Amino acid sequence: MRFTDSHVEQWREDGFVLIPGFFHQEEIDPVLEDFTTLYHERAQQDGIGEVLNKKRPGAIGASHAKQFTNIDIMPYNASKAINLISLHPALIEFAQALLGVDKVHCYQSHTWAKFTGEADYDQVFHCDFSNHTLTAPADDAALRTVDFVFYLTDVTEAHGALHYVTKPDSNAILGEGAVFVPDHLQTAMKEKEQSAAAPAGSLLGHSIDTFHRGTNLDERNGRRFTMTVGYKAVGNDMIGFHVWQSSAERPWEMILNNASPEQLEVIGVPLPGHPFWTERTLGLTRNRWPDWDMQPYFEALA
Repeated sequence: MRFTDSHVEQWREDGFVLIPGFFHQEEIDPVLEDFTTLYHERAQQDGIGEVLNKKRPGAIGASHAKQFTNIDIMPYNASKAINLISLHPALIEFAQALLGVDKVHCYQSHTWAKFTGEADYDQVFHCDFSNHTLTAPADDAALRTVDFVFYLTDVTEAHGALHYVTKPDSNAILGEGAVFVPDHLQTAMKEKEQSAAAPAGSLLGHSIDTFHRGTNLDERNGRRFTMTVGYKAVGNDMIGFHVWQSSAERPWEMILNNASPEQLEVIGVPLPGHPFWTERTLGLTRNRWPDWDMQPYFEALA
């Protein structure tokens, strides 16, 4: 077990849980190699590596497009390691436990590479619900989501560690259930913030109704390599982010040819034996993905 009941309870009470060493070193090493390949040219650009001037003490940051420059979505033009880590069985099991449901759907997976000097990453406190739903965070935990952040490199304060405020503390400042922070209360939130600094291999989980902010990279020639992965309960159509079908021309064979039926289920592929699978649909799918081992699906039909 890579998580405990206390981790689940902490997520539900505080809105955040940080587990150092969730991923083993041999699991993240090849993913880190993929990041190095994907973002090598970006890291070599002139000017990147110089530390930006720090803001005056107490100054409030802001979100802007340049902070989100180095983001790519699954499937990735890299190895199977980076394509399958978002579907890690332990991660699926953890998402099920946090949401309290039997079936989950992976609806978000993207890389995020930050480099010292490429942008001012300092942000205001915010929740992430507005780009995951058109409504608002649900009262029922099963109708919310869990956003995971994987650390592929050590994330210290000098590497732009995420800062967050627990639900009890934000409720005391903003009132129960608030999802916005007025400008005049940003300073009060900063006084209660905690750091999510942790070593490579760590996993941070938070809900879409929890307050957090990005911080700047102060390490000369620093880099911060993470992945953001979101899970929701199957059938929760109020929540969305990536639409996997819109990226049909990307290298899905990297996932289909290497993932188990249980891993493929969380991105929308029915399990063997599901009524969707007929002689016709099996034949068409095999023609589309000839290198995908569909033997379990054919055997279940027989």
